[in-house]
Amino acid sequence: MQMTLPETGFLRLPQIIGNPDAIPPVPPLIPVKKSCWWAGVKTGRFPKPVKLGPRVTVWRVEDIRALIARA
Repeated sequence: MQMTLPETGFLRLPQIIGNPDAIPPVPPLIPVKKSCWWAGVKTGRFPKPVKLGPRVTVWRVEDIRALIARA
């Protein structure tokens, strides 16, 4: 099952790397583990996040689309 991405907006980490424990399970757009994702953000391999609040971190849909297109 492929997730349909909106043209603009934000995605949270489980929407990007997936969450098999969710009901219904969320398939990954980028199939990596959480630690690998954050290491990639730190090195610049993956896009930088946007902080919406002290406990809310998101990524721009446009940045994730560009990442998928590069792969």
